[in-house]
Amino acid sequence: MPFSKYKGFSLRNKVFWGFLVICILSIACSSVLSYFILRDNAVEQSRTDLQKRAESLMSALDYAVSHTQAQTYDLPEILSNSIFEIADINNQDIIIYDLKGNYVISNKDYNLLPVKQIPLSTVNRVLKSDNRIDFQTYDKKIDANVTSSYMILKNNMLEPIAIVYFPFYHNDSSYVSVYNRYLNYIVVVNLFVIAFGIWLSWIISNNLTKTVTKFSELINRITLFEEDPQPIRYYQNDELNQLVKAYNKMILQIREQKERLSFKDKEEAWREMAKQVAHEVKNPLTPMKLTIQNFERKFDPEDPQINEKVHKMSKTMVDQIDLVATVANAFSQFAQLPNKHNEVFNINREIRNIIKIFSDEKIYFHANKEKIMVEMDKIYLSRIITNIVSNARQARDESRESIINLDVEQRQKRIIITIEDNGVGIPEDLHCRIFEPNFTSKSGGMGLGLTMVRKMVEDYKGEINVKSEVGKGTTFIISLPTNLKPKRDFALHDDVSEQSI
Repeated sequence: MPFSKYKGFSLRNKVFWGFLVICILSIACSSVLSYFILRDNAVEQSRTDLQKRAESLMSALDYAVSHTQAQTYDLPEILSNSIFEIADINNQDIIIYDLKGNYVISNKDYNLLPVKQIPLSTVNRVLKSDNRIDFQTYDKKIDANVTSSYMILKNNMLEPIAIVYFPFYHNDSSYVSVYNRYLNYIVVVNLFVIAFGIWLSWIISNNLTKTVTKFSELINRITLFEEDPQPIRYYQNDELNQLVKAYNKMILQIREQKERLSFKDKEEAWREMAKQVAHEVKNPLTPMKLTIQNFERKFDPEDPQINEKVHKMSKTMVDQIDLVATVANAFSQFAQLPNKHNEVFNINREIRNIIKIFSDEKIYFHANKEKIMVEMDKIYLSRIITNIVSNARQARDESRESIINLDVEQRQKRIIITIEDNGVGIPEDLHCRIFEPNFTSKSGGMGLGLTMVRKMVEDYKGEINVKSEVGKGTTFIISLPTNLKPKRDFALHDDVSEQSI
């Protein structure tokens, strides 16, 4: 069967079926091996029985003819009685022929003899060898194998005087019945072994895959943005222990790398912040310096308009100082967001309350559910929505009425907030810069509003994206997790009734 069919098998199934196949193969191999062993034992036992019977017969016949120097023609008289005794004692038919293969004497009636005369080829073969000569045949009448054995009978002078023939009937297939009895017992035992093997392999594979799955889930959760990845505690001294050690080593490396990146990012951020602060502060200082220098150069105490000029210079100085204060306040707000105070509330109701302050705008609110519960800081949500809606108001196209659509959707455990306007839009080459701290497309402002919005969204493990087309408008898409814990009672945090806007 092609290997590709098994590529989709889970590790648990591979271990289970592998264990089961090994059990079945071991049982099959043991059964086949038992068959061959029993067969060989049956053949060897038949060979041993034949050897013992042949030796017993020849010993008795040698003893019977050893009293005199017997010849072939003396055998009927010498063995007339003893041949029957020997045959009965050994339970074996005995037929004696002369050295030419002619019948001499037997314990059976002549008419019942299977072989009345030995073929000449057999006689020559027997006379050439001092060993027993065997011929294997099969008797269909009795369904048994027949070994026809021929041996030379010698007198007390060790002269050949006759050929002894006796048929040995044996059934080598008797081992089959023994094997069948063996199978009857072994099948029952094997069924228990297979059942135990199935149970054991399932337990082992299930425990193994559970452990591997747990490790896999922990490894998949590892990112540079995870707050504190925890090491795995595993105390078994097996192959998985090496995987755990490698994982824990990787955790330490990730922590060190995060510290390096965090330090580098903070250093870079503060460097950019310092440059921006210096740039923004320098802008009002230059006109202040020029104003003072110009006033000093033209100062005339006798000038009748001196009071008006002093007042004008003071106003200019105050305006520039206010601008510096505004810059400082904006950067202070960006550097220090308020501490989060999370609570569970209906985000639909809260957003409706937030957009009420923009009563002069056409803002349409939609939600796919009446109640969408979230756990977060209301101030964070207010600053996020307010900043984006304010940007939408400022980006209005004077050639048409400003319309803002605000949609809220709950998709499983995430909340999607979409804020769409029909303003002037943002050029495509500026899409990637709108979240930068020092970027703004307006004549005033520090360019920190959207940067602060992104920071607050990311603080809640969320994402913010923008789509815009010049002349058609801009769409901000915010994805936030609900952060709700299971079996939490939300009834105390939300009112049943909602006010439409």
